[in-house]
Amino acid sequence: MRSEVVKKGIDRVAHRALLKSLGVLDEDLEKPFIGIANAYSTIVPGHINLDKITNAVKEGVYSAGGVPFDFGIIGICDGIAMGHRGMLFSLPSREIVADSIECMVEAHGFDGLVVVASCDKIVPGMLMAMLRLNIPAIAVTGGPMLSEKVRGEKVSIKDAFEASGQYKAGKISESELKLYEDFCAPYCGSCQGLYTANTMQILTETLGLSLPYCSTSPSASSRKLRIAKMSGKRVVELVKAEIRPLDIVNERSFDNAVTMDMMIGGSTNTVLHLPAIAKEAGIKLGIEKFDEISKKTPHIVSLDPASKDTVVDLDESGGVPMIIKKMKKYFSNEMTVSGKRLYEIAENAVLRGRDIIMAEKPYRNEGGIAILKGNLAKSAVVKVSAIREDMLKFEGEARVFDGEESALKAILNNEISEGDIVVIRYMGPKGAPGMPEMLLPTAAIAGMGLQKVALVTDGRFSGATRGPCIGHVVPEAIEGGIIGLLKDGDLISIDIPARKLEVELSEEEMNSRKEKWRPPKKELRGYLSRYSKLVLSAEDGAILI
Repeated sequence: MRSEVVKKGIDRVAHRALLKSLGVLDEDLEKPFIGIANAYSTIVPGHINLDKITNAVKEGVYSAGGVPFDFGIIGICDGIAMGHRGMLFSLPSREIVADSIECMVEAHGFDGLVVVASCDKIVPGMLMAMLRLNIPAIAVTGGPMLSEKVRGEKVSIKDAFEASGQYKAGKISESELKLYEDFCAPYCGSCQGLYTANTMQILTETLGLSLPYCSTSPSASSRKLRIAKMSGKRVVELVKAEIRPLDIVNERSFDNAVTMDMMIGGSTNTVLHLPAIAKEAGIKLGIEKFDEISKKTPHIVSLDPASKDTVVDLDESGGVPMIIKKMKKYFSNEMTVSGKRLYEIAENAVLRGRDIIMAEKPYRNEGGIAILKGNLAKSAVVKVSAIREDMLKFEGEARVFDGEESALKAILNNEISEGDIVVIRYMGPKGAPGMPEMLLPTAAIAGMGLQKVALVTDGRFSGATRGPCIGHVVPEAIEGGIIGLLKDGDLISIDIPARKLEVELSEEEMNSRKEKWRPPKKELRGYLSRYSKLVLSAEDGAILI
């Protein structure tokens, strides 16, 4: 066992003394040591219940003959960080999560690892660590939040973000605004819709790194605790059998994850996270793979923000196993941490509620995410599943902003008109830095009732964003990308079926603007200063060199 390096031999007397100060018994020294990376905190709604879930994992470890040691991991709530300086730290925190788990596991010689988290960058960071370390490991994802109703309709956190625009547009009263504030996030768990947190949990299960139904079982449910306990037992079995993540995950596993992403219309942030996770496994997952799979994969599940259904509704429809059961021909039959292959798990899928998995009548014949290219972008990403059919092709004049705050102010002050294309630049991994999400502007556009407005940015979007919102523009503005040369009034055309993003500018005009362009300078310090120097492009998953 790896842990023998800290507990065996005459020269480890002091080590054993320190372990015994933690309550470790003599007989425990013969058992596997299991590290539990626990992202519990009292600032993240998706994580406030993780203490109970982690306790269930520990019970499972004990019952299987292991010794659990839990340690803390940071986690940023994107919703609370949204719209101010805090969002600059969100994506960069993914690398800290991965690095800190690596430090803890290597320093303490754990034999196995359980990672416990719910939210956006934390789950990807934990999966990166699992594959990098490649010791027996399993993920326990915290699960989705339940919903309540406002004005007779089920609401989610997306509705709270959009309520500000509705109030500003005179569509709801101040007392109704307060209802959205009070009831849009009523329980613990990751926010209800198919935003980044829930998308990544579903893809973790699809990759085979968590037990069946872990991703969709609600955070506060007894089933979540049972799955957590089973996961604790299972990791000890993995240690004894010497089964590691790279014995389970391979290139076909990532193809399965991208396929699932396209079927459910997941968050565009997966185009950042899956390549970063794959890299830790020695697998190159290029951005072209997303479009390749999207073109041959139907979109069969429509969840909030594309509909009023939530991840809990998907759970009642049979969750990940039911999707694979119905769409078996699209998935490769890979192994999972449960010891069963995907098809075997899928065979036992059970429908408990409404069936929202539209295998026979897909919403679209192509997947929920598309990669656009053209003279405005070497590549850009859009969530097709959250766009109305009449906006899949769109042409409009640019309204250009060098930051989110000025764009949001213009939207809320009725300075944006139907037919405009809002451009928010210098928001990329290097330019912002940290590639912040643009949920406040997109929510304001929806809340103000603007139906024919698109948004283009070198930043990224929350999974809660809906409408023709194109992000991840590469090259980003700070790197000399064409998005940095745009001016108000430039004619931009978006053709999602044709995968095109173009600006109507002559080569002569482009060259003239390039000669005059100078990158803006930002005074940076601390982590963001180091991050901006080391981060690669969005197309490369915004990983660090």
